[in-house]
Amino acid sequence: MKNILLTNDDGIYSDGLKTLWRYLRKQYNVSAVIPETEKSAVADAINLFSPLKIKKIQVDKDLHGWIVSGTPVDCVKIAVSSILEKTPDMIVSGINPQSNMGMDLLYSGTVSAAAEGAVLGIPSLAVSLDCKKNYCFETAAEITMRIIKKMEEIEIPPDTIININVPDVPLSKIKGAYLTYQSKARYKEEYEERKDPRGNSYYWLKGVFRRVNNEKGSDVEAVKRGYVSITPLLLDLTSHSFISYLQKKRFDDIFLK
Repeated sequence: MKNILLTNDDGIYSDGLKTLWRYLRKQYNVSAVIPETEKSAVADAINLFSPLKIKKIQVDKDLHGWIVSGTPVDCVKIAVSSILEKTPDMIVSGINPQSNMGMDLLYSGTVSAAAEGAVLGIPSLAVSLDCKKNYCFETAAEITMRIIKKMEEIEIPPDTIININVPDVPLSKIKGAYLTYQSKARYKEEYEERKDPRGNSYYWLKGVFRRVNNEKGSDVEAVKRGYVSITPLLLDLTSHSFISYLQKKRFDDIFLK
């Protein structure tokens, strides 16, 4: 039976995590290693300057595992190196109660946990639900099970993860699934200034997600149309096409006078 490491960036009490745990346990051996507190938008941060604390915990009869006083990436690292007896066959990160699409996925602790799995050479996927008001975690969990089954039939290339985003509707209303690319959509952000009781300023970040027009086949476009988005992501951030351009401009001749 396949061994799966389950993690997230929302903490041990996340409803998305609990739902996915219940589904995965039906067919796989599941070990949950989770951040002690919510770590949304920490991206691929790791803890270097203080020790990590690990504690075994049982939330209820359906969910137990280990909590770690670190980030999602810390959880994956320490699970594989120190907690689990065997290297997992797969790492699943989620279910995140917000989408991770477009440029927003660069900040995602959910996606970064899966990316760390790829760094360690373990097939990994991240699962997010584009929550509005329904919180249809059962839909995302069922779709995750189907995708895991399909992943058993393929060989995932090195340094590659699968990023899944699911519309927030009942399973019966899902129109299908698309293989997609990462949209260029991003948040238009600003900081709102407020005053504390002593008159000192503090700031809250807020923003509105701005879609990009004419992005047929993107993750954002698929989910907005009611389809599951399945996006393969590479860890390689190199702009290979730009390298060719820079070579023509002799950009690397920085020591020439």
